Amino acid sequence: MSPNVKGSLFMVLAMLGFAVEDALFKSVSSSLPPGFTTLLFGITGSILFAGLCLARGEAPLTRDALRPRLLIRSVIELVGRLFFALALAFTPLSSTSAILQAAPLVVTFGAALLLGEKVGPRRWTAMAVGFAGVLLIIKPTPDAFEPASIFALLGMIGFAGRDLATRMAPPSVSGRQLGMLGFLVIILAGLIFMSFDAAPPRLPQPDEALSVLLLALVGVSAYTALTVAMRSGEVSVVAPFRYSRLLVALGLAYVFFGERPDLWTLAGGLLIVVSGSYTLIRSGRVAAKRQ
Repeated sequence: MSPNVKGSLFMVLAMLGFAVEDALFKSVSSSLPPGFTTLLFGITGSILFAGLCLARGEAPLTRDALRPRLLIRSVIELVGRLFFALALAFTPLSSTSAILQAAPLVVTFGAALLLGEKVGPRRWTAMAVGFAGVLLIIKPTPDAFEPASIFALLGMIGFAGRDLATRMAPPSVSGRQLGMLGFLVIILAGLIFMSFDAAPPRLPQPDEALSVLLLALVGVSAYTALTVAMRSGEVSVVAPFRYSRLLVALGLAYVFFGERPDLWTLAGGLLIVVSGSYTLIRSGRVAAKRQ
């Protein structure tokens, strides 16, 4: 299996997991305060990742976590987690997930700028088309614009930066240790978010506790798959497979939350998926010519 195929496969698995995670988080945070839900999610996920590290004979935390690259990664992920949690709590799942689909475009831009990957004018045009799709979804007009959509946009930028920083992380830090760092960031995000919760924290009911555990299990699995994906193959080839998340998210939003995406959201999502698919096809052709 080539690195590009491996990375693409794990990216699809990660996106399926994250789409389910988003739906679970939105469901749990409808009864528990969103900030407190984020905190419980971070604590449970950290315990799971610590167990995985110890099972493999690794220290859950290492001194490498204090390296500038990983500190920057943690700060960027904190921004992404905070704003995306706000988006999940206060905006429809369908539109939030659609806006997140611009992440591959931002990641491709960052790969060209920071990692030196070659991106031709056709792929730059595809990125511009994808950005137009984002504008259709968030509707940046005085009458139609929903201010809460900014949360999803900022969360998307944070996650794209996190993915690039994962690629640049020291090889000595395993994917499990990166996951541990990521979930510690979620704990911090939850503590910050709790200061804005309208309702005070309370002990979760048994069904809520089970949902949080399921949320953490899905989140840990998705995070692990994402780390493998971002460390395999070319970033500009692997990143567009993030678009698989949109299809799953729209289906979950329709079935479980009764959301009916409007024409603008569907049109914007279509533009984003088309631009990303073209980027993937173009990357494959370029790679074939190099062989």
